[in-house]
Amino acid sequence: MAEPESTVINTNVKQKDPSMALVIAVTTRAIFNLEEEHKLYLEKGKEEYTRHQQANQDKPLPPGTAFAFIQAVQYVNKRILESNPAERDLFDILVLSNNSPESGARIINSAKHYGLEISKFCFVSDEDSTQYLKSHGVKLFLSADRTDVCNALRRGVSAALIFQQEVQAPSTPLRVVFDGDAVLFSDETDQIFQEQGLEGALQYERAMEAIPIGDGPLKAFAMHLGKMRKKFGQEKSPIRTYLVTARSGRDMGIRAIKTLREWGLPIDEAFFMDGAPKGPILAQIQPHIFFDDGLHNIQGAQNVGVPSAWVP
Repeated sequence: MAEPESTVINTNVKQKDPSMALVIAVTTRAIFNLEEEHKLYLEKGKEEYTRHQQANQDKPLPPGTAFAFIQAVQYVNKRILESNPAERDLFDILVLSNNSPESGARIINSAKHYGLEISKFCFVSDEDSTQYLKSHGVKLFLSADRTDVCNALRRGVSAALIFQQEVQAPSTPLRVVFDGDAVLFSDETDQIFQEQGLEGALQYERAMEAIPIGDGPLKAFAMHLGKMRKKFGQEKSPIRTYLVTARSGRDMGIRAIKTLREWGLPIDEAFFMDGAPKGPILAQIQPHIFFDDGLHNIQGAQNVGVPSAWVP
């Protein structure tokens, strides 16, 4: 497949080997707060938007929801290279944008202003920019556009929808929280629950206890994260991963734990909430990103200032 019509290589950053790296693609609206500019685009059209971006190209954009996550990912790269300068299993960040290259100068300047380690900027005028994800070896795609996210998931790329919010930038290490069913795991038990209620779901889980749960949309990303995490001892790792699930520990936790063990996926902490709100525990963890398929959980996370990504 052809490259996007304009890919700008960031010469300030050492380029990664995409065959080895954990490639994360973020859209401009996920990493920067472009809500005012997006409103201008919707109300006045592309030409007015482009004029505005060109006139303000030296004015850095404010950080968006995924900004702290990208900074934390950079910190992990730094730590990995400190222990092994030849390591190629690193995070690689690229920005995928529907901006034209002319209006993209502000995006590039903003990234350089904050010292963000973004290796490539891809400016795509196609309606569906997700067609370029696979050719770049992308393992996770974060976007503020629901259609983009659904297209990426259809193409077999782990993806989540970022909601613009005020985020308290947490400190390092990188902390990532996954929901269980329909995120890390498949939605098989959810479907039984919808059809047969809680009792049916419990019976299904007991019957299937020895059989690992199917793969969810973010399993591949989580597994690569786990592989990087294993380079360090637990005490010194710059990556911490969490499972925060609505499952109850007593009745539905065993299969989840056995599945993680079967996959060889290291999870630092697991919380079985038995349907209780997740907000309070997320406020305690202070993750850089929280992935969930339930919009009520996303809302609860946003209420406590936790950067959230919805997996539709």
